[in-house]
Formats: sequence, structure tokens, C-alpha cells
Amino acid sequence: MLAGIPAVCQNRKKRSEESSALPEYMLTMGQYRFAASAAAYAELTHADSWRWTAQERIGAPPARQYLGPGDEEISLRGAIYPEHRSGLGQIDAMRAEAGRGRPLLLVGGDGRVWGKWCIARLEQTQRVFYADGRPRRVEFRLTLVHYGEQRADAREARP
Repeated sequence: MLAGIPAVCQNRKKRSEESSALPEYMLTMGQYRFAASAAAYAELTHADSWRWTAQERIGAPPARQYLGPGDEEISLRGAIYPEHRSGLGQIDAMRAEAGRGRPLLLVGGDGRVWGKWCIARLEQTQRVFYADGRPRRVEFRLTLVHYGEQRADAREARP
């Protein structure tokens, strides 16, 4: 205990200092940033797939042959409230990143480097409108597919 300061207060101060050290972004995708203060996603879905091709056989059902890993996909769902921060410009920024036609480095707020990803799809749903037709809430769903660079773990798995 610091002189004259109760332990409870010291712990609160420590928690406050730790929370101020939290990352500014939830996720970065190229030049685009997802943050709780702007375009925050409420749901992140990560899906993997594997490729099995059918081998036709006479008089028997097809057999399957494993070809290796398939697409890896991330889907982000969230909402933007246009009256806050950069408003609808956030959706335009996502489209601009997609329109550049190049893979984007994906890095989590926790420092995890996810590798290079491509924007495959951007969906936007506008809800609850002002009298002039501007939306008060814009929901988005962003679908990313892994670019496909060779990973170290995949190279190590080969004989």
C-alpha cells in the first residue's frame, strides 16, 4: 500500500491505467480500422474448408480424394451510426479498400497477424431513417477470403 492511499484506490488507479493502454483498434484491414468508437463489428465468424473431389466409379458411388485445404473465410457483422464519427464515409472507405484490387494485411487489436486477405463481398442494410431519407443506423457484413500465401505451418507439413 502506498502511504496514505487505500489499497482499493490503488487497484482502481492501476485498472484505469491498464484500460488506457488497450489497443485503439479492434482490427486493421489495410488502411481501414475497425474501432469501438467508429465502425465496430459485433460478430466475427471464421470458417475453414477442405477440398474433396469425387472420383467416379462404374457401378459404385463416387469415392472421394482429399486435395488439401480450401478457402478460409472471415465474416464481420456490425453497425455504423452515421451521426457519429465519419458516418457513411466508413462504408465508402471499405468499398475503396475493396476496389483497389489487392490483398490486405489483417491485424487484430491483440497484435495477432492474420495474414493477407481479400474483400470478397460487402453488404449494407440501412435502417431507421430521418425525415430526409438519411439512415440512422447502417448495418454491414464484410466477407473476407484468405489470399492464399504459403504459410510456414503448411510448408512444414510437407514430406
